[in-house]
This record gives sequence, structure tokens and C-alpha cells, in this order.
Amino acid sequence: MVPEMRRQLVLNKGEEKFIFRYEVGKEDELIDALIDQAKDERTDFDWFDAAVLSFKLTQSLIYQADKLLQSGYEQEFERSNL
Repeated sequence: MVPEMRRQLVLNKGEEKFIFRYEVGKEDELIDALIDQAKDERTDFDWFDAAVLSFKLTQSLIYQADKLLQSGYEQEFERSNL
């Protein structure tokens, strides 16, 4: 059984700290949670905060994709040089 990979996004805002933990592959559920939190008027988490964390998530996904592509190129290069 493969262990579930978990990640988190953290936003410090004033005296509040917002921590969103999610499983890899469930980023869509994280976006839904950010939207729900922005709609909730009981906290200081607003639409700008949701946008900032969405941007961080996107940057993280791009970085991870680049790493996967790079490792794929390196493996292919190693195979072609055998």
C-alpha cells in the first residue's frame, strides 16, 4: 500500500494563521475549501487571500511538473547512452 502524500499551504495574516492541508491529487478540493473560507464572514480570510494561496498552489504544481519532466528527460538520456 502506497502512503498518501500530504501537503499544506499556510497563510499568516495578522494574528491569524490559516493552514490548509490536502492530499496530492486533491488540489481541486483545496480550491473549493479556499472558496468556502473566503465566503465565510466569520474570519478575516478574504478573496485576496484565496487568490494568493491559489497562486502558491499553481506555482507548486508547476514546480512539481517541471521536476517530473526533468527526471523523465534524464532517464531517457541515460537509456539512450547505454
